[in-house]
Amino acid sequence: MSKKKTVAIIGAGPVGLAAAAHVLERGMSPIVLEAGPEAGHAVRQWQHVQLFSPWEYNVDKAAARLLAPTGWNSPDPQFYPTGGELLDGYLMPLATRTPLREAIRTSSRVSAISRVGFDKTKTRGRELAPFEVRYQNGKGPEALRADAVIDTSGTWFSSNPAGGNGLPAIGEYECAERVAYGMPDVRGAGRDRYAGKTVAVLGAGHSAVGTLIELVRLADEVPVTQPVWLLRGADPAKAFGGGRNDKLAARGELGSAFAKLVASGKISVETEFRVTHLSESEGHLRIAAGSCCGARSVIVDELIVSTGFRPDFSFLSELRLRLDPAIEAPVALAPLIDPNEHSCGTVRPHGARELSHDEPGFYLAGMKSYGRAPTFLMMTGHEQVRSIAADIAGDREAAARVELVLPETGVCTRGGVESADAASGCCGGPAKEEPSACCAVDETAKKAGASGCGCS
Repeated sequence: MSKKKTVAIIGAGPVGLAAAAHVLERGMSPIVLEAGPEAGHAVRQWQHVQLFSPWEYNVDKAAARLLAPTGWNSPDPQFYPTGGELLDGYLMPLATRTPLREAIRTSSRVSAISRVGFDKTKTRGRELAPFEVRYQNGKGPEALRADAVIDTSGTWFSSNPAGGNGLPAIGEYECAERVAYGMPDVRGAGRDRYAGKTVAVLGAGHSAVGTLIELVRLADEVPVTQPVWLLRGADPAKAFGGGRNDKLAARGELGSAFAKLVASGKISVETEFRVTHLSESEGHLRIAAGSCCGARSVIVDELIVSTGFRPDFSFLSELRLRLDPAIEAPVALAPLIDPNEHSCGTVRPHGARELSHDEPGFYLAGMKSYGRAPTFLMMTGHEQVRSIAADIAGDREAAARVELVLPETGVCTRGGVESADAASGCCGGPAKEEPSACCAVDETAKKAGASGCGCS
């Protein structure tokens, strides 16, 4: 009889729990190590945020099968949950009512991973040695052995800094009390901090847009609240998205609502603002762009840095990873998601082949697998771990099979953000070459003499 495989899964978020469900369904033993005090710890940090995708795209199939015998009621597939509703309606029942409850170890932060008896340089026989996963909990340092490891630890707790060059702005650490990252709950838990203040939001992605919209709502309630949008680029319209053309309707509506608020003047906008320095200024925060002396600057009370996230590889230093040097994603995946090149349509569904490394049995999955690219969707993570579990179990056919159809975004993207042309009407498709067209289909139609949007 063959030994039952043990699979260590790092992180008990949506993708980590889905991975555990697939591993269990394959007859293997999952061990889920969660750094937080309970499953879904990172989701709790953004539980006030509504997801762009409805329930039908956020429930993993293996997880649903595991939940079915518990009497779990599947949510309305067309309803858009918040992070809190995702926790209450899905993640917590999955973590506490199913056999996964025996597999999850909370307050267990992974500190290092290696091969038993092998350092990074030793090759012969390496693939036969089990992994040693070290982690820290309330008892002190612990270690476990596993036949495979799936890292779904995400990126939420490793935000990008404010500096426009990828480094922290000079003075960023010293001004930490006035700086927040990600998407704080400005009208809820953070209300006392932000109400009645001048608040700058740095970034052009959906987190920045959502936070600015919430600050405008806060200003309606506390009129002296003043949102300021700090934009590294020159064109605010690039953050408005695809509007009604976006197949993820909630995402399209967010961009449309934001465009109206900017046009109304309710949000002060500073374009081409690449932060270099932060400093105290008479009880306020001075944010400067340019050289220290004579730099362009704004004076605010608070700064929210919504410039995305980056993966933490510090505990993987003894493993042989193959990462793209720019995107910090697995080398086979990076070309599919590179925000410098990835254009309209969807990212091709991918699995074990694209997510494996030179360390047999180790996989990155979930948001962390996308490195610094901002285009991850939860349903993509579900497909990733389905394929990975099949690969670990030796079912190569299932691992290579694609079992996911992504919703088309309906917009063309270039440089990781939606274009202004897309906002006025683009159906998606391959990238354009001519500046007058929003995508290749529209370009062809225009060359044939069509007017307006030639995508249809």
